[in-house]
Amino acid sequence: MTQFQTRAKLAETAMRSVFEPTPLQRNDHLSQKFGAEIYLKREDLSPVRSYKLRGAFNAMRKVLSQDISKGLFVCASAGNHAQGMAFMCRHFGVKGVIFMPVTTPQQKVLKTEIFGGDAIEVRLTGDYFDDTLAAAQAYCTEAGGTFLSPFDDPDVIEGQASVGVEIENQLRRVPDRVILPVGGGGLSAGITQYFGTQCDYTLVEPQGGQSLAAALEAGTPVTLDHVDSFVDGAAVARIGAANFEALRSIDPTDVIGVSEDRICSTILEMLNVEGIVLEPAGALSVDALKDLGDAIKGKTIVCVTSGGNFDFERLNEVKERAQRFDGLKKYFILRLPQRPGALKEFLGILGPEDDIARFEYLKKSARNFGSVLIGIETTRPENFERILSEITALGMTFTDITQDETLAQFVI
Repeated sequence: MTQFQTRAKLAETAMRSVFEPTPLQRNDHLSQKFGAEIYLKREDLSPVRSYKLRGAFNAMRKVLSQDISKGLFVCASAGNHAQGMAFMCRHFGVKGVIFMPVTTPQQKVLKTEIFGGDAIEVRLTGDYFDDTLAAAQAYCTEAGGTFLSPFDDPDVIEGQASVGVEIENQLRRVPDRVILPVGGGGLSAGITQYFGTQCDYTLVEPQGGQSLAAALEAGTPVTLDHVDSFVDGAAVARIGAANFEALRSIDPTDVIGVSEDRICSTILEMLNVEGIVLEPAGALSVDALKDLGDAIKGKTIVCVTSGGNFDFERLNEVKERAQRFDGLKKYFILRLPQRPGALKEFLGILGPEDDIARFEYLKKSARNFGSVLIGIETTRPENFERILSEITALGMTFTDITQDETLAQFVI
């Protein structure tokens, strides 16, 4: 047993005074769908609905064991890390100051305050996270506190490895493959160090934030020029230095990026079929099953569902993106003749499985024609072949803008 494995086991044992192990559940739906024994490690069912309290617990435990007077902890976070630290500040009876961007949804601020109670203070600072982080670090230095990193810290990594300890205990063996979401790299660095070469791995990043893939290609952590913030729990521009050292030997082919729109489809599938609420980052590992094919047939696979802090105000956006990805909803600019009966002719094309979700005259592009923004929903992707064929047969022209992100920002 390595020193890291020993420390991870000790951390897991110490956590039992605070919260129970999260469930490891065989999922019948996914097992049947992918021809494998699929288990979900339900970190979305922790007391703060993510694994982040593990790293916070372990890092704070170690600091306090060395110097009990270190009673001030500081962090910068807009989500799960803030909630994990808040929970542990109340548990240890120490003060926490949590810096969050001004733009943080009120729901996340409220949850953080509920978990921390009187032990924490939330300070809303900065429009962008970099500004928030700088303010938090400056305050921490001035106040003589301990800055609690969300991922780039050996003790945090060790705490996240407790997920692997529980998987082994609950399964009573090491699985054939573990599928892990990657943001800053704390969870993946911890579990891969704990299991070592005993199993295979698939590390999953959102396509709009592949900081690990970029680091592996460059041989060192690099800062991405742009990050899509939709998968906010894993949208990290630069993987942690300590995390990359633990992950630098990972085969780049075992690191995959998945579409943000496809993640939305997985979120809805898990909600509608299984009744499981996952945030976008929490759905990454389940979504990756779609890319693994024969590599997982007949194998025992564990997907770590890393978080369930989903803001239901985003549900309409998630549904919209999922429908577009699944080919069930498309948007067009239609050139509609300005003559009596033209609209009725168009409407006659639609069948019983089709519905108009958006209809808006944009302008008259010519005396005899007008431009119409139209959104069409259907129940089967193949229905669009017939719809578009019949539009063309009527002599009407159209432009499909479904995947035109720039145009869609202005008209959809």
